[in-house]
Amino acid sequence: MELSEKLRILADSAKYDVACTSSGSSRAGAPGALGSCTPAGICHSFSADGRCISLLKVLMTNCCVYDCKYCVNRRSNDLPRAAFTPRELADLTIQFYRRNYIEGLFLSSGILKSPDYTCERMIETLSILRHEYQFRGYIHSKAIPGADSRLIAALGALADRMSVNIELPSRESLALLCPDKSKTDILKPMAQIQSGIRQSSSDLVKYRHAPQFAPAGQSTQMIIGATPETDRRILTLSQSLYRKFGLKRVFFSAYIPVQSDSLLPSLDTKPPLLREHRLYQADWLLRFYGFEAEELLEEDSPDFDPLLDPKCCWALRHMEFFPIEVNTAPYEMLLRVPGVGVKSALRIAAARRAGSLDFDALKKIGVVLKRAQYFLLCRGKTVPGLRITPAGAYRAMISQKDLSLLGGGGEQLSLYPAPALTGAAALPWGKEWVH
Repeated sequence: MELSEKLRILADSAKYDVACTSSGSSRAGAPGALGSCTPAGICHSFSADGRCISLLKVLMTNCCVYDCKYCVNRRSNDLPRAAFTPRELADLTIQFYRRNYIEGLFLSSGILKSPDYTCERMIETLSILRHEYQFRGYIHSKAIPGADSRLIAALGALADRMSVNIELPSRESLALLCPDKSKTDILKPMAQIQSGIRQSSSDLVKYRHAPQFAPAGQSTQMIIGATPETDRRILTLSQSLYRKFGLKRVFFSAYIPVQSDSLLPSLDTKPPLLREHRLYQADWLLRFYGFEAEELLEEDSPDFDPLLDPKCCWALRHMEFFPIEVNTAPYEMLLRVPGVGVKSALRIAAARRAGSLDFDALKKIGVVLKRAQYFLLCRGKTVPGLRITPAGAYRAMISQKDLSLLGGGGEQLSLYPAPALTGAAALPWGKEWVH
């Protein structure tokens, strides 16, 4: 098979893996070396949804001994198969780099023969790049669940970032759709990578030239919509992964029906992209705003409102905390106000040292008053003429585009089970205003 045909097949097979980011690590180029990484990121451009598009994103092979029901590369699926040799893939990466097509490599693989054999081929590829070509560009490599711990360690010594896809949010779903995989096989390399990163950080403090192990950390991916888990369960699992394994990111991938199976949603089901978006928003609140998963979703309302972002929904459910005085409120509480981001909260904290702030000043600072006005006081007063009710605030904060979805005619809303206003109905005041 021609190399170009292999590239077409294996690049297309890799498109469903979304765990792709800028570097976050520093790997300076030595004399005669190719490329370098900087913590600011390696990417010149991003796709519309924020994903990096300057890496060569490819599989080592799409041949796989596993038969995961949701995967396009599963053993029982009839599709063209291909495999790179380590030399072919290393040479291809360098050729693309020299033409300025890419600045790094994102390498994953199906399981060819066995996890150990697959991992050995990936290590050989990265060894050629790092040692023979002296390539110092960014490399993100997938760890292979079930591979020997020594192979995982060797892979981590060559890559900038590693990831182990947890794939599905529960042990039950994994057993149902991925009978060849186990939760233990997935979590074991996660723990090893975390240990290697910690040890590497300690060694670098003691020994200047100690080798780096996955300096950009590790991440994972979960498929959303292929199984019946609620948003609350998914978010709780994400929070646990951050705390237990020190992950940099948990990526969510809306399930795309690629083949028919009685255990999966039908082929005419559209990807739950809006649900994926809400989970990313909630993930941001966990990592940067001090929220807990249990705060954002309650047991009697375990899924996010498709029409309003998680932070606004939380605030409307907890009006007992609001409104707060912007000139005296602690920074941690400012972060919980809808329409106030991390930068805006820092600017407020700095500006109010010089004098009290009013709503005009907040607008100049960058606060989104369309949302924040319902939760803030300036000098003890609300926006003149504003009447604050939870139902009114909910209605006002939904964009006109979202309001057009209330009738069920919107494409995104059809991704969720009826009734369309499940999220709104769970709010304290109910949904009487809709009628």
